[in-house]
Parts: sequence; structure tokens; C-alpha cells
Amino acid sequence: MLEQKTPLARTLKTWDLTFLGIGAIIGTGIFVLTGKGALVAGPGLALSFLLAAICCGFAGLCYAKFASMAPISGSAYTYSFAFGEITAFIIGWDLILEYALGAATVSIGWSGYLVNLLDNFGLHIPTALTAAAGTTPGVHTIFNLPAFLIIILITWILSMGINQTKRVNDIMVLIKLAVVILFIVCTVWFIKTANLHPFVPYGLYSVHDGTAAGIHSRCFNRFLLIHRFRGCIIKC
Repeated sequence: MLEQKTPLARTLKTWDLTFLGIGAIIGTGIFVLTGKGALVAGPGLALSFLLAAICCGFAGLCYAKFASMAPISGSAYTYSFAFGEITAFIIGWDLILEYALGAATVSIGWSGYLVNLLDNFGLHIPTALTAAAGTTPGVHTIFNLPAFLIIILITWILSMGINQTKRVNDIMVLIKLAVVILFIVCTVWFIKTANLHPFVPYGLYSVHDGTAAGIHSRCFNRFLLIHRFRGCIIKC
């Protein structure tokens, strides 16, 4: 394996990797899914994040072991070659599916925020172009145009090369950090402790009104978000 590796230059430094991790974590989990998760996990959603982080910590240790044994790029795809090409083929496509679904979730969340922002400025995108067909009950939708455009834009940025991509990522991370800090500073004074009771209204896992509820019901989404950061670091 080591004899067949490609001699790619190391262009990502510690600072870039740190910002890459922050950029992967601060996003959908905080800006989009937190509110939805709170509906089925209550204030105990914080425990979902904690549990997912612990699981990712153990996954990171496993990947660190693999990376020290086979210090080449490819992540799980490369490591699975030890079990044969068929296994590696399956794992490779699984990774593509994982990142495709993750990108779809983030782009849809971004689309919702953009549509809302434009509405506040009096600019209205036709409802039919704000969501995929059949995803919004009672509303006629055809295609999520904003989500499609952001995917095309990010793909174009990535195609420019790692040096240009990391600069764009650093700028975006600084903006996101500023937004999060500003939000905390402006809202910490309005926290109502009464809303923290009951802390875990639906227990560890249950079904409420036909929907999975509880801490475990949102743990998997948190795991995927933090897992993406772990994978990015190992591959770099």
C-alpha cells in the first residue's frame, strides 16, 4: 500500500485543520437541527451531543490506530482493503452515500435560512422552488433551487484546489464563530431555567405521536456531524 501511495504535498497546517473541524461541526447541528431535535429530546438534547461526542471519540481512536498502521490517504476505503477489494468497493460507495446525504441536509437547511432572509428584505422566491416535490405537506413544491445552487457553488470552490478552498473555509469559519458568539452574548440574559424542566421529557428513547423521541433519537444525527470532522482530519 505504501509503495502505491501518491506523493501529494502537505498544504494543510494545524491552523487549517482546526478551522476545518470547526467548520464541519458548527453548521447544521447548531443552526438547523437543534430546534427540531429539541422537539423530540427536550433540553436533554445536550446529552445527545455529549453521547455522540463520546462515540466519535472512540471512533477517532480506532481511526488513529488504522492511520498509524497505514499512513496514506483514503480513510476507511483504504483500511477496508485488508478485507479484499469487494469490501473496499462497498465501503467506498458507502462513504460517498454518507457525504451525499450530509451535503443534502446542510444545503436544505441553508436554503431555508436564505429564503427567510430574502423574505425579510422583500425578495420572495417562488414557493415551488424552495423545496423538493412532496416534502412539504399541503404545499406545492417542485425543486429546491437555493439548495441546488449552493451545492454547485461549493463544488466549484472545491474544484479550484485545496489552497483556495482553505482560504474560503477560514473566512466562513470566522463569520460563523462571530455569529455564534454574538448570539450567546445577546441571548444569555434571557435564559429561563423553568424551561429546563423536565430535562428529559421522553426518556432515553420512546415513540411519541408516531415519531421517535428521546435522547437516542437525535444521537445518531449528532454522531454523523462530528464523524465528518473526524474523517476530514484523518484524511488530511
